[in-house]
Amino acid sequence: MICSDSLGLVASWLLAYYLRFYTQIVPVTKGIPPFSLYVTLTIPVLFIWLAVFSYFQLYRAPKITRRTTELGKVLQAQVVALFCFIALTSVFSEYRFSRVVIGYFGVISAFYLLTSRLLLRNMLRALRVRGVNMRSVVVVGAGTTALALVDRMKRMPELGIIVEGFFTVDGKENSSLPAPVLGSFLEVAEKIRKIKNLGEIVIALPRGEAEVQDRILNSLGDVTHNVHLVPDMYEYIVLGCAVENFDDLPILALNESPVGGWRSFLKRMVDVCGSGFALVLFSPLMALVALLVKFTSRGPIFYGQERMGLDGHTFKMWKFRSMRVDAEKETGAVWAKKGDDRRTPIGGFLRASSLDELPQLWNVFIGDMSLVGPRPERPEFVQQFRYNIPRYMLRHKVKAGITGWAQINGWRGDTSLEKRIECDLYYIRNWSMYLDLKILLLTVYKGFVNKNAY
Repeated sequence: MICSDSLGLVASWLLAYYLRFYTQIVPVTKGIPPFSLYVTLTIPVLFIWLAVFSYFQLYRAPKITRRTTELGKVLQAQVVALFCFIALTSVFSEYRFSRVVIGYFGVISAFYLLTSRLLLRNMLRALRVRGVNMRSVVVVGAGTTALALVDRMKRMPELGIIVEGFFTVDGKENSSLPAPVLGSFLEVAEKIRKIKNLGEIVIALPRGEAEVQDRILNSLGDVTHNVHLVPDMYEYIVLGCAVENFDDLPILALNESPVGGWRSFLKRMVDVCGSGFALVLFSPLMALVALLVKFTSRGPIFYGQERMGLDGHTFKMWKFRSMRVDAEKETGAVWAKKGDDRRTPIGGFLRASSLDELPQLWNVFIGDMSLVGPRPERPEFVQQFRYNIPRYMLRHKVKAGITGWAQINGWRGDTSLEKRIECDLYYIRNWSMYLDLKILLLTVYKGFVNKNAY
């Protein structure tokens, strides 16, 4: 990978110079600088990129890493390295290097690094599926966590992991396990010495076996195999799990939201650009809806309602008014129902077609909401649901959205809250920009008009 990246970076830098000064897609006005001057910069390019990629641990080869995770880290490292390079070239006051060349280089090298990593990974994984570069693993434990771990290993043969067997409490053969029983807990240290080419030992015991776990770890104190400890937290992890290193002290972060750090920044950029574009695109339609609301019922055009969003913070969500001004004067906060007589003359149409939701593009633009996410609820309803529906509040681990996984699957309006929460948690657990794009496209296809929106 180091050789591949080095060759690709040098080639990308030289290609960027050629594209800038010899194709002149962007006209050259100050003459062509000497080629030798740009060649000398290949050394700092290699130093910066290899140093940053090493810092991001991109030259380690952990097999249990998703390709999407690695590509995300490559993209992060590429951005950091590019900023470092721009800062370095900016200090040369006697000569200003072409920003167009640097821009070309940033795009070309990013494409190369992502593509080459993907090809190398696919090649290695294809070899592992064919039995090359495999490693053997034994699992100590046969509980829920251990079985979940082995299930994932078997579902991903490209990782090159062979599960030799289990060590259980009594060491008796168990046909329900996906691999043979090799012995009991007390026999781990003795039996593993007889297994040829054993790579790793994974300890995944239930929480009640802490004393046994101590004895096993002590007995493995002089073995040369890698030992991995999997905490029995499987039933507590709903969204995701991350391990934080606090001065060499590992800390498990349960229910970690995947939308954080650079991912949060990327999602925000998409929200700003997408909502800004949509506000301009739909401005004639919004003006028409505003006129219809104004001329068909007395009262304001827009209706601001308090909703709960990210981390339980409330904000004012805007809609085109589809109900009478005094709609909740006697009833208080209630759900809209089919044939609701509180609607304005065009309120039913606005709600059924989701046109009343268009002002929420402004909420997205200013940062209260996202284009995609769980639909925000009123605080009055949240206080009811949080005590009646398990894990309801976890949906507030990400920004509320105009549309979401629940909405495109038909769970909107007066439908099952449990199903809606299930969809929201699925979205958070599996979040990616690809999933956001898929939801937006499906919203255009089938999400605007819904029989349950009244």
